[in-house]
Formats: sequence, C-alpha cells, structure tokens
Amino acid sequence: MVKKRVVITGVGTLNPIGNSANEYWGNLKAGKSGISKITNFDITDYTTKIAGTVSNLDLNDHFVKKEVRRTSKFVMYAVIAAREAIKDSALDISKEAEQIGVEVGVGMGGIEIIEKALKDLVEKGPSRLSPFTVPMMIADMASGRIAIDSGAKGPNSCSVTACASSAHSMGNAFKIIQNGEAVAMLTGGAEAVVTPLGVASFCAAKSLSTNNDYPQKASRPFDKGRDGFVMGEGSGILVFEELEHALSRGAKIYAEVVGFGSSGDAYHITAPAPEGEGAARAMKMALNSASIEPEAIDYINAHGTSTVLNDLNETKAIKSVFGEHAAKLSISSTKSMTGHLLGSAGAIEMIACSYAVKYSTVPPTINLEEPDPECDLDYTPDKPVSRDLTYVMSNSFGFGGHNAVLVIKKY
Repeated sequence: MVKKRVVITGVGTLNPIGNSANEYWGNLKAGKSGISKITNFDITDYTTKIAGTVSNLDLNDHFVKKEVRRTSKFVMYAVIAAREAIKDSALDISKEAEQIGVEVGVGMGGIEIIEKALKDLVEKGPSRLSPFTVPMMIADMASGRIAIDSGAKGPNSCSVTACASSAHSMGNAFKIIQNGEAVAMLTGGAEAVVTPLGVASFCAAKSLSTNNDYPQKASRPFDKGRDGFVMGEGSGILVFEELEHALSRGAKIYAEVVGFGSSGDAYHITAPAPEGEGAARAMKMALNSASIEPEAIDYINAHGTSTVLNDLNETKAIKSVFGEHAAKLSISSTKSMTGHLLGSAGAIEMIACSYAVKYSTVPPTINLEEPDPECDLDYTPDKPVSRDLTYVMSNSFGFGGHNAVLVIKKY
C-alpha cells in the first residue's frame, strides 16, 4: 500500500507567551520569557516559586459558567486551542466527521481536580464528591471533549508518556493518516499542572529551578548555570491532513510531516540513558521514517529542558546521530521562553517548527549566557536567525525513558 502524504494545515495554541499561534510565534522571535512568580496559590513553603502560566484569559469568555465548573483546566485549554486550529485550517468537519479523528497527548491530567476531591473527601465525606470528578481528571478527556466540541467522529485516543505525550500523539496521528484510516486528525497536547500538588511533587524530585529571584532567567537550556526546568502550562493543537485532501479544498499548508521515531531507554525512571542512547535511536528512526540522511536536517527544536542531565545527554545524542554535521545544525530550545509544558511541550514546539520552516526563521534559545563547555553546538543564543530550512526535527523525551521524534519538511 502506498502511504499517504501528510501536511499541517492548521495550528492553535495558548501557552505562557501567547494565547494564539501568531502571538506565540511573535514572542518566540522576540525572545520573550513567559516565566513569573506563581500567584494562584500560596508558595511560601515551596523551594520553587516560579512557573510559566497562561495569562490574560477568562475561561468564561469561551465556555458557559456551568461548563467551567465541570471541566478541568487542561481540557478547556485543549478545546480552545483546537477551535483556533480548526478555524485556521478552514476544515469543515461536518462534511466528513467519521473521517476526521482526534489524538491529544496529556502527561498528568486534572491534578487540581484530585486535590479538590481529596479535600472534599477528608472534610465532607464521600457523599460530597462531585459526580464529575472522574471525567474531569482523566487524561483522555482532552481528546474526548475536542471530539464532542468539533463533531470529529474518527479515531480518538490519548498518549500518556510524560513529557513525550503530545509527540507520541502526533506520531500516531501521522501514521493513522499515512495508512488511510482518516483524512485529517486534530492532534497535539494539553497540560495544566501548575497547582500545589503538581509543583510540590516536582520540588520533591528536585527537578525544578530555584532561581526564584530572577524568574525570566530561570529557564536556561545548555547554559553552565542551569539548575532545573521551569514548569509551564497550556495547549497546542494542530490539524494534520492527507495532502490530496488538503489540496482538493485549497487549504494553506504550513509544512509536510515526513518522519516519526519512538524508542524506550529501559534505563531509569527519571534520568536519561547514558550518552543519550535512547534519544539517539529515536532520532535515527525518525530519519529512516523520512527516508533522509542526517545531513538533510537544518534545524532541531531540542527537548532542551534546562536540566544538567537532559541538555548534556541530548547534545551527546545529537553528536552521535549527526557526526560532523552536528556542528552545522541550528538548534534551539524554546522552553527557555515558555518553560516546560510537560505533556503539551512537543505540541507547542511542533507549532514553532511549523512556523520556522514556513518563514525560514530559527527561534532563539534565551538566557544562554555562559555555555556549558560540554554543550558546544549552535543553540541559536538570544536572537532568531534567518535560515532557509528544508527539514526540521523536533525532540521530546519523557520520564520513564519515553522518546519521540518528529521530522517535518518545507512544502
């Protein structure tokens, strides 16, 4: 069977530096940080007091009050981003609903719902829990609610692979269209875990930056002074579409999706495999899937979390895969501006890659002031770079040793 070609025809996002895809891209190019002090709960006793949060958003502008009360924040973020992506693509789902599906990755789901439910259980007893507790907290509800909201009745699922969740969902969506099982997929990720339990859990794991006095400087991938990642929240949704279907309706095309690779470290619950071995295999698989040589890649949007182990091992993995070409690559970590959106990170980074390849611009890595001597590649410090981009790679790696890599191409 000849595999179908897949293109990106619509994008939508809300995240710490933009409540639309265009605003997000503008702020990426401007090197704007979305990291600030946490204000939605008391952070007095927390070792980390900063995060990237969605701002200037009233959920009541998008949903009736009853829905806001009965819906997790990550789900509402996903639905809002999906609405933007559908509008951007001009896709009429009603005409072929059974041929259009949803694949949205979520790492942690409705943590704020669990927090409230436990408080109600302890203080008021089991009879006082909301009947909406389960559908509000489970991770797959982003995919479910997007389908209900849009009418998409095709394949519908959710990947939960920590920080690789949205990348795996996009990879699955890519293969579903390739195999002719759908003509389009709404795909990406959503996350909203800047909550007391969410932040405290990562503080306990000593994963987060404690640069509380200088929030906008805290996320500093590949910098010698990096001391942990910064949590972020939001959603990114893209419309993946079969090429001939997109052309038949005159859709605009951001880029073509050409490769996907996935691997497991089988090493440690949080630390990456030595030398980035698992990440390297996923990158090689994505290149093979795209039927290209390593030298074809022009830009990598790195996982680049601003942790000591990730940035070092990702650099080693890139060197092992690309050899001498590694020095010629443009690389950046947009997490330096948005923070780490966990299950939604790969999705907003794929949107960044789509704009990068369409507009021949590499977004920067901000806060890279004193490069780690062992991280010695071109990470595009501080300012965007104009460069003709043909093939672009996006890396996502998650706790548990989950690795997912996508490759897109200029159309």
